[in-house]
Amino acid sequence: MENFTFYSPTKFVFGKDTESQCGKLVKEFGGSKVLIHFGGGSVVKSGLLDRVKKSLDEEKIPYVELGGVQPNPRDVKVYEGIELCKKENIDFILAVGGGSVIDSAKAIALGNEYDGDFWDFYCGKAAPQKATPVATVLTIAAAGSEGSGDSVITKEEGMVKRGAGGECIRPKFSVLNPELTQTLPAYQTACGITDIMAHVFERYFTNTKDVETTDRLCEAVLLAMINEAPKVIANPNDYQARANIMWAGMVAHNNIVGVGRSQDWNSHGIEHELSGLYDCAHGAGLAVIMPAWMKFVMKHDVMRFAQMAVRIWGCKMDFSNPEKTACEGIQAFRNFLNSIGMPSTLAEVGGKAEDIPTLVKNFGLAEGAKTGGFVNLSSEDIAEIYKLAL
Repeated sequence: MENFTFYSPTKFVFGKDTESQCGKLVKEFGGSKVLIHFGGGSVVKSGLLDRVKKSLDEEKIPYVELGGVQPNPRDVKVYEGIELCKKENIDFILAVGGGSVIDSAKAIALGNEYDGDFWDFYCGKAAPQKATPVATVLTIAAAGSEGSGDSVITKEEGMVKRGAGGECIRPKFSVLNPELTQTLPAYQTACGITDIMAHVFERYFTNTKDVETTDRLCEAVLLAMINEAPKVIANPNDYQARANIMWAGMVAHNNIVGVGRSQDWNSHGIEHELSGLYDCAHGAGLAVIMPAWMKFVMKHDVMRFAQMAVRIWGCKMDFSNPEKTACEGIQAFRNFLNSIGMPSTLAEVGGKAEDIPTLVKNFGLAEGAKTGGFVNLSSEDIAEIYKLAL
């Protein structure tokens, strides 16, 4: 196990009706004027937005609203939010929604404290050091942004998707009420579960030796998703299953399962170009890319893939042919994703073979460069993974 520092100061308030505590929580963390940031009409139709505003009113905390965040959140909305925050002297941002809303709120928080273009943080020109405090009321268990210091934004010019990260954008508090996820369509729920599993797999496939504790933590989260996913697909109102999935989403991405070990993140980077170009759901894109990535890199460490197959998918270990066991594990993962309604091929998310050069170009690797933590991939390797995903 490698040396590490783990710091995760977000206050989590979990359970039924917890959104009614938002006003008190904002006051606890020093907010005096709030931007409420949200997406489409669901938070309005469900009454959630009104309940959040009521809690702020009860604490006499003024607020302004900015809705309209799209899936794969856009830079245009971020610029709008920054302008509004500076005009209204906002000192606290409350994101009411899923990962897209939270990521957009984090980007606004960075831009509100910065004299330059917020995109500087997403293209690598600047490192996040200061941000307006952010908090969340989560409505989709998926991205884990409610407990992480990460944010991903799509730039409309060129439709490129890039990330930024720093402790300054880790939420001060996150309200997690599993009831708020019960109205999600099965497809969105399955996309969220896929994203949760992908966050774990990005950490599970490591070159670091002797990480049994975090291996077992990763496996526990993955087994929980395998157990709970069919329950919520069959019965969207299964509160306990929703609760387990919601907490898993946070655990999967606040890095408690990833400390002390090298991580990969190539699958996410490769997928980001899919959802950037085709505007598909991130989880759906991951369902297509992750098995293809696994197939491409498997021979780098066959025994780790065999371990996945045995411990997570219940495959029988073939000691005379561990590669066979490893392949069975990858197929079991693909079968599971299919069983919850996720796509298998690039075409199912709008992809075309002729777009592969564009996808690789948008990935942005310099000539001769490689990327990754488990297996270093070149542009040619990334093209091959897209081809496997066809």
